Amino acid sequence: MNEQEFGFETQAIRTQLERTQYLEHSVPLYLTSSFVFEDAEDMRASFADEKDRNIYSRYSNPNNNEFVEKICKMEGAESGFAFASGMAAVYSTLAALLNSGDHVVSAGSVFGATHSLFVNYFPKWGIETTYFDIDKPETIESCIKPNTKILFAESPTNPAVDIIDLDVLGAIAKKHNLILIIDNCFATPYLQQPIKWGAHLVVHSATKLIDGQGRVLGGITVGNADLIKKIYLFSRLTGPSLSPFNAWVLSKSLETLAIRLDRHCENAMKVAEFLEKNPNVNTVKYPFLKSHPQYAIAQKQMKAGGNIVAFEIKGGLEAGRAFLDKIKLCSLSPNLGDTRTIVTHPASTTHSKLSVEERLKVSITDGLVRVSVGLETVEDVIADLEQALS
Repeated sequence: MNEQEFGFETQAIRTQLERTQYLEHSVPLYLTSSFVFEDAEDMRASFADEKDRNIYSRYSNPNNNEFVEKICKMEGAESGFAFASGMAAVYSTLAALLNSGDHVVSAGSVFGATHSLFVNYFPKWGIETTYFDIDKPETIESCIKPNTKILFAESPTNPAVDIIDLDVLGAIAKKHNLILIIDNCFATPYLQQPIKWGAHLVVHSATKLIDGQGRVLGGITVGNADLIKKIYLFSRLTGPSLSPFNAWVLSKSLETLAIRLDRHCENAMKVAEFLEKNPNVNTVKYPFLKSHPQYAIAQKQMKAGGNIVAFEIKGGLEAGRAFLDKIKLCSLSPNLGDTRTIVTHPASTTHSKLSVEERLKVSITDGLVRVSVGLETVEDVIADLEQALS
């Protein structure tokens, strides 16, 4: 049977390193900082990039290679590089491709740390960013300048769970010869493959649903081989590479990604439907709820809605804080994508340093609550949310 005919789950489980002489069934850990050479010529050829082999674990490692290969197959990518965290992936990808004087067009709704890169750090190096309103995709082209190099977006967005039409972004990037980078963290390769819609690079925080159990940090960028080569060379020098142990954990985690996501999505839909009926909730956003503003787009480009539900609690800022204080079963944590359900109130925590006006621009109201729905018995999660909302 041709390997290309294998299904998603088979690829995730059966993509493995070659077995050693011990014929192990599970891939071993390669906890080594470096690798040895047979002779002087082998060493010379390896450092001259005439041989595709492991030299030093900052450059590559068998466990990292397996993890990257799996994500590449899942995303339909040519190549990739694994990082120590999701933000290491975001920063290294952008820094490797941008030069002083370049311009980025980004969706206004991006992760807080990514926003900080765009507004606090890149300007120091002569790189500017223009944000576009995700509810007004017709305005994107007006943001593009002669020096624009990258078009960047998340979909679904963090934390408001808005959806961006990847097909539209792909067409704009092609028309203006831009590099389209999509942060696919909330969807994972199981629910969405942005490369199909024209993305050149896809970034993940593997810390989230890819690990799925809140154990390790990790990140990865996959996509066009020529672009990945630039990212690899930058990262080989700057050192943000993923540890072999974390790569081994994440590669094993991918074996259960599909079955975990199926349950995450099933539970999240039930939570979203409950919240829509709760009298203490103003609005609910979940990609596969028909009431979601971009429901049709989500249906087009996603297999299911993911595990993140955003809702606006009545009473604003103080009601959001009170809700957190009443939670008993669910966790209060900045993470997401865990087996355990996690609730956060962005306006009083992760986005509290932004002004009200800045928060509203990215759909973060004072009463917005983000729920990362886990794998518990969903009725127990709903009961906890219900008593906290009462």
